[in-house]
Amino acid sequence: AGIYNGEHWVEDSGRGWRKVVASPKPLDVVELAEVKDLIEAGCIVVTVGGGGIPVVEENGQLTGVEAVIDKDLASALLAEELNADYLVIATDVPYVAINFGKPDQENLKKIDIPTAQKYLDEGQFDKGSMGPKVEAIMTFVSKGGTGVITSLDSLRDSIVSDAGTKIVK
Repeated sequence: AGIYNGEHWVEDSGRGWRKVVASPKPLDVVELAEVKDLIEAGCIVVTVGGGGIPVVEENGQLTGVEAVIDKDLASALLAEELNADYLVIATDVPYVAINFGKPDQENLKKIDIPTAQKYLDEGQFDKGSMGPKVEAIMTFVSKGGTGVITSLDSLRDSIVSDAGTKIVK
């Protein structure tokens, strides 16, 4: 890690250097009304990919800021604001696991929020990978929705059967 010209940089898992910026929790989806209109018109809407563009409002104008908005937390916020029943986060594994990649790996099919929080606190879910997904689903479920994390291949089955990791109150 180092500072260059006032910017913070870290080595990124053998992939080179990466600039580090703030990652605030999303507070609002600026285009929520447009997303709702498109959904009501029968459109399939793809939005908050990459978390969206971070902005602040100053004197009635939106101004971009140097930050990163987590896509999973933005998805949870959007799902909540849309009063969605389900939030399914697709990733490259069919289940959330503890002891991931180790001989004693355990795939989790259903866990409650306190258990998920305990695993987060233990560092079971990487901050740059599964951690934000679990946190997003916990947030959504705590507000009344149903949340699942699973692979793209298991997406349909996560709604109609037992596929994926369900986080429940």
